[in-house]
Amino acid sequence: MGRINLRGWFAVALWGLAATILLVPGAGAQNADHAQNADHKVLIRDVASVEGIRNNSLIGYGLVVGLKGTGDKQQTYFTIQTLASILQRMGVEIPPTVVQSTVQVKNVAAVFVTASLPPFSRPGMPVDVIVSSAGDARSLEGGLLLLTPLYAADGQVYAAAQGPLVVGGYAVGTSANSKSVNHPTVGRIPNGGLIERDSSLDLRKLQHLSLLLNEASFTTVEEVAAVINHELAAPTATVIDSRRVEIETPASKVGDVPALLARIENLEVRVRRKAKVVVNERTGTVVLGQDVRLGAVSILHGSFSIEVVTTYAASQPHALAGGETLLLPETKVKTAETPARNVELNEGASVEELVTRLQAIGATARDVVSILQAIKAAGALEAELEVI
Repeated sequence: MGRINLRGWFAVALWGLAATILLVPGAGAQNADHAQNADHKVLIRDVASVEGIRNNSLIGYGLVVGLKGTGDKQQTYFTIQTLASILQRMGVEIPPTVVQSTVQVKNVAAVFVTASLPPFSRPGMPVDVIVSSAGDARSLEGGLLLLTPLYAADGQVYAAAQGPLVVGGYAVGTSANSKSVNHPTVGRIPNGGLIERDSSLDLRKLQHLSLLLNEASFTTVEEVAAVINHELAAPTATVIDSRRVEIETPASKVGDVPALLARIENLEVRVRRKAKVVVNERTGTVVLGQDVRLGAVSILHGSFSIEVVTTYAASQPHALAGGETLLLPETKVKTAETPARNVELNEGASVEELVTRLQAIGATARDVVSILQAIKAAGALEAELEVI
């Protein structure tokens, strides 16, 4: 299969046989080292964020009504309880015995509602909400979410959601003969939530700012501080640790923090990509960075299989022999070992070369996982290996 490059990152999914990899010294090492040490310029806003300016998660519990018989079943008791509580607030009294025995909720579904509260949110601003079934409803298609308060981690209500759902799937038929496409028990309400509480950060009161790097790096954090100090022509940026840069707001800039941040976030800094390999053994997925380099190492990775087959043969006695018919097991053991194949790469070979060679011999993704782990254990993989 072909290879897909995504600006230095590409996923590998391979199928086939086992492999032998032989890495020998060569002239490609100098070019590889030069490519690995190459600096890349990015904007500060792409590698860091301002401390305190972030999203906040909201969650709520409510009811979706108007379903066409695809809601929760009668044994979903918390749906009946919620419906009875809402009706009671509307002035409709239902005896508890009637609620438990006769109330049908086929057109109603209990749901959890989630949303993300963006920074500098003001009351009246709309937000998108996601609605997910909490019971055994088959589909939320065509449903309407009733007014649902959304809470933050502090227990306060910051938004309220209501409106018709948009479901990217459907479920039709009965339990014996049905068809379902995508996830009909999860829906979305664009702009379905309204912010009710002001949670914005007042930048005018800040005497100093803190930038937090997305990935910890002493090299990058020092570069960020140096670029800011050079731009402001004053030692205002101080490195606190490998992820945090503290910036003192100049006296002349107090109250004009947004303009200062706009000036800082568009500055360019030089960063070095982190060589990293991410492996998912459950799915056989391997994601490798372009800057990953391999040292000189030789690995033999073969495939050995054992197949045990048991068959039963009938032992039939001759006529008038006085015996009985028996079933006798016959076990056959068959072993097969795939011969290893040879791949030669120079010292400092890139991941692109490795993947190309492994694809050529038909190595599987799980073979690649085992090979990379063995190379890392031998100290010949010049990258961080993360298994998820």
